[in-house]
Amino acid sequence: MKPSITLAVTAKAAKLKAAGVDVISFGAGEPDFDTPVHIKAAVHAALDQPGIGKYTDVTGILPLRKAIAAELSAVHHVAIEPDQVLVSTGAKHSLYNLFMALLDPGDEVLIPAPYWVSYPDMVMLAGGRPVILETRAEDDFAVTAAQVREACGPRTRAIVLNNPSNPTGAVYARKQVEALAEVAVEKDLLVFSDDIYRQLVYGDAAYHSIAAIGPDIARRTILVDGASKTYAMTGWRIGYTAAPLPLIKAMTKIQGQSTSNPSHISQVAALAALTGPQDCVAEMRRAFNERRLTMVKLLRAIPGVACREPKGAFYAFPDVSAYLGKKSPEGHILDDDVKLCDWLVEVGKVAVVPGSGFGAPGFVRLSYACSMQDIEVGVGRLGKALAQLS
Repeated sequence: MKPSITLAVTAKAAKLKAAGVDVISFGAGEPDFDTPVHIKAAVHAALDQPGIGKYTDVTGILPLRKAIAAELSAVHHVAIEPDQVLVSTGAKHSLYNLFMALLDPGDEVLIPAPYWVSYPDMVMLAGGRPVILETRAEDDFAVTAAQVREACGPRTRAIVLNNPSNPTGAVYARKQVEALAEVAVEKDLLVFSDDIYRQLVYGDAAYHSIAAIGPDIARRTILVDGASKTYAMTGWRIGYTAAPLPLIKAMTKIQGQSTSNPSHISQVAALAALTGPQDCVAEMRRAFNERRLTMVKLLRAIPGVACREPKGAFYAFPDVSAYLGKKSPEGHILDDDVKLCDWLVEVGKVAVVPGSGFGAPGFVRLSYACSMQDIEVGVGRLGKALAQLS
């Protein structure tokens, strides 16, 4: 099992900043906005109420599960009951519970690459085997139904669909989702639908729920979502799963024997997020869109860097393979993206995440969930640093 490369890059940049080094970090997948005021106000009010801060039901407080069930039912056009919802300590925890509950030793899970760094390791922790499906930049990093069909074997249990994608920002068109739904039904696959970025979609792109395609695929789809990205609530650690009741009961047993309930006050915050005003989401989305366009424009201006336009989430994923194998002014050969990224943070004073951690060597991930000033100065530093390589 490998350490999370995104957390490692973020920690390294933070350590340098703490030492007084002027580093601009594009590493963390975390909105730079504060948690919206009405959410914090609800928490302040709740703290004065009796019973807040106690254990809750392992699955989460009922008002929150009702709110989650109502929202997911509306988004995915399926009927979800509160007892089909499990609230966990972040969507990462939700996914971990899911893999642990569903996979037997040797079960295979199809994972399109580039992928979020933790999917393969979570599968392996549960005794499963990740099967990586390579995608291409020229296809906007979308896996095809034909690839899924060809990769299926007797032990294939499920496919992970992260839409929009971390790290690429890819968003699947409806026809692509329909084709994936068709092959999932044909091959009797479960779909682990990681929708944590579904409200962060830009331009003419739109989020299309695979569960909404029809009842056959809806029965095979497990929905994973959370408050972290949409409401700038990463540190509150609230994620949730919606699934058939037998699976939720199995996941609840695992959670009950490991972490028990998620933080009570964080659940109060999540309830306020889901049931309160949603204009904060639109405001953050507008800001992310402006930053997205600026970052892509600046990256494309760097000689030798190719960058597809991300349609969702808050990441750009440029190809920097033209710079691999080049020599730094200090005389080091930077022959892979990890060495390149280490040199960039140490010498260029800009932190980006190597694509190899996402199953895509030669690429790097930059988060535009930061200020416009950081984007302009940081991408400028990136270009100047790369120009020093020979």
